[in-house]
Amino acid sequence: MAAAAPPATPAAPHLRGVQPLRAGQGHSYFWRKLHSLSGIVPIGAFLIEHIISNFEAINGPLAYAKQVLFLNSLPMVRILEWAFIFIPLAFHAGYGVFIWLRGRSNVNVYPWAGNRMYLMQRVTGLIALAYIVQHVWRQRFSGVSLPEHPGAAFAKVQHELHNPWMLAIYIVAMIATCWHFSYGVWLFAAKWGITPGDKARKKFGYVCAVAGSALCLMGLISIYAFVGPKYQNAPADVMPEQPAGIALPAPSPVPPNSTNPSQPGEVQ
Repeated sequence: MAAAAPPATPAAPHLRGVQPLRAGQGHSYFWRKLHSLSGIVPIGAFLIEHIISNFEAINGPLAYAKQVLFLNSLPMVRILEWAFIFIPLAFHAGYGVFIWLRGRSNVNVYPWAGNRMYLMQRVTGLIALAYIVQHVWRQRFSGVSLPEHPGAAFAKVQHELHNPWMLAIYIVAMIATCWHFSYGVWLFAAKWGITPGDKARKKFGYVCAVAGSALCLMGLISIYAFVGPKYQNAPADVMPEQPAGIALPAPSPVPPNSTNPSQPGEVQ
C-alpha cells in the first residue's frame, strides 16, 4: 500500500514574497491583474499624451499655452481628470507600494537579469511616485491656476526649473518614469500572454526599449526648451486675449526677470 505523501513544507519566512499570478487564489489575482492593466490604460496612455503635449514647449510659450488651453477646454475635463488620471494613478501607486512591501529583494544572492529588472522596476516606481506627487501639487494645485490661466503655463514651469535642484529632479524623474513605463509594457505583454515564449519576449523587449528611449528623449528636449536660451524670461502671460469660457488676467507690462523674483509679472 502506497504511503501517504508528506504534507508540503511551508516556505521559510525569508523566502516568502509576492506570489505569482494564479487564477482562483483569493482576490490578489484580480487586484494584480487590475494593477497591471491600469499601468497601461489609462496611466500609460496619459503619460504618452503628457509627454507629447509638453513637447509643444519647443515651439515657444504661445504654442505651449494653446496646448494647455486645448486640454482644459475638453468636455467634462475635471471628471475625466479624476476618473482617468488621479484615481487610477492612486490605485496603481498604492498597490505597487503594497507589492513592494510584501516582496523581498534577493538580487544580492541571485544577481540574475530578471532580479535586477524587478528591483529597478520597484525603485523607478518609487521615484516616479515621489515626483508625480510634488509635480501635481506644484503645477496643478498651487500658485497660478493653469486651467484658468493657460497663458501662464510656460512661465510657471520655467520659473520652477530655474532652481537647479528642481531641474535635476525633473531629469532624473523623466528617465525613471520612462524606464518604469517601458519595462511595465514588456511585463504586461508577458503576463497577459501577448508575447509567449522567450524569442517573442526578447524581440518585444527591443521595441519597448526603443519606444521608451524615444519618449524619454522627447521629455528631456521639452525640459531643455524651458531652460534653454531660446525662450529665456518668458512673459508671465502670453495670452492677453480672453478665450471663450476662460477668464485670463491682463498681462504684465514688464517681463519677469529670472534673477529677481520681485520683478513685476513674475510667476510665483
